[in-house]
Amino acid sequence: MPSSTSAPALSIVIPAPGDAAALEATLVSVLENRPDDSEVVVATGFDYADPWSIGSEVRFVPAPPGSGLAACANVGIAASAAAAVHVLAAGWLATPGWTDGPRELLAADDVTAVSPLVLAPGGGDRIVAAGIRLTRGGRRMEVAPSARSMRSGRIDPARIRAAGPLLEAGFWRADVLAAAGPGFTTRCGDWLADADMAAALACLPGRVVVSGDSRVIRGDVRRRPRAFTAGLQAERLFWRSPARGSLPVALLGHAVEIVRDAVATAPLGTLPMLAGRIAGLMQFGDAMPRLGQLRALRRAGADDAGDTLRIDAAHGDLGRPRRQSTAGRPLRKSA
Repeated sequence: MPSSTSAPALSIVIPAPGDAAALEATLVSVLENRPDDSEVVVATGFDYADPWSIGSEVRFVPAPPGSGLAACANVGIAASAAAAVHVLAAGWLATPGWTDGPRELLAADDVTAVSPLVLAPGGGDRIVAAGIRLTRGGRRMEVAPSARSMRSGRIDPARIRAAGPLLEAGFWRADVLAAAGPGFTTRCGDWLADADMAAALACLPGRVVVSGDSRVIRGDVRRRPRAFTAGLQAERLFWRSPARGSLPVALLGHAVEIVRDAVATAPLGTLPMLAGRIAGLMQFGDAMPRLGQLRALRRAGADDAGDTLRIDAAHGDLGRPRRQSTAGRPLRKSA
């Protein structure tokens, strides 16, 4: 456990936008399996009275009322103190030893982020996700081991090409989160915030890896917003994500993605989605600062190519970690 005078090795950040029962389920799983030398930071977007009286074991930090998942995650990340940060959303469950593999991987100089394997809820070992990728046309897609490898039981994490972890479950270098964001954007909504971060990771010389030794159990899945908002946020994501390669190819892929989206949302959602896309295109100027930031990251990465990955960026530390003493025990409600 971290002492009162030194920073922990790992900060476990639990963003909790609203569901107290989901938060408590996650807290039980984390405290039962909590690693040594770690702190737990919970960022709540609602009033939480701490009925279990664990304020001395878990640091609660309030997010602005009504904050979504990305905004709560940012508040928790800013309040964390470790060089390695793990985000685990309320409602998602930790399993024994789930931080061991990622912590070893993040010790490598060239690893920027680590994605755990995500299991379906309800028991069993069915893997439903292992990170995300972002297509040239601007579509966010979850990635998972191939059906053949899951049937055979021989899963090779090195063969899973993830551009970044899911927002709900990922391990990060704190300096990467600070430089690539800072934190997760709210401009693209909760459902695309991790894709926007993946675009930033692609501009850095480090690599994203999948840990076959880390498994978490999936909680609630983020829902796509209403058609207009979905179109608006998806268009923002595309223009905030610089094309790697040919711009005409990216624009062609984007046109194909819009057609696919129009078919998927037909009949009632097509026109609102297209209206949102047009509104997002008209906000193209808002993406310019982000594009400038990512170009700077890419230039810095090119300058450091072949050298140790080093990112000079501040990491918010809003408080010292507190002494921990309940690892390995479930919550007990106070009288």
